[in-house]
Amino acid sequence: MISDDAVVNLFALAHPGRLNVFRTIVKAGPDGMAAGKIAAANAIPANTASTHLSILTGAGLLSAYRDGRSIIYRANFTHYAELMGFLLNDVTENNAEAATALQAWFRNHPANDASAHAKA
Repeated sequence: MISDDAVVNLFALAHPGRLNVFRTIVKAGPDGMAAGKIAAANAIPANTASTHLSILTGAGLLSAYRDGRSIIYRANFTHYAELMGFLLNDVTENNAEAATALQAWFRNHPANDASAHAKA
């Protein structure tokens, strides 16, 4: 990932509504979630959800496919991992202390505990 791509991704996540939509889709897992259910789960109008979904998809954080009359959105975990890798490795490249601190945080906060930490 290059810096310009990271900026686009961080912009997409830098809005409370879009971040909540992204969280909802990540929690839905690999099967994803229909756009209408995403809007309902976040208590937002369909047109607002559509805007958020469009920005997140344009940034590469989501993928979408049609299933009958519904559009199903899924988190693009590979792309998200590239963003996290960029932040972990490239941004801290010349700062061993920062890299060590971030790596320790990820070791001490395994992915399966993420929802418990988010609620705390």
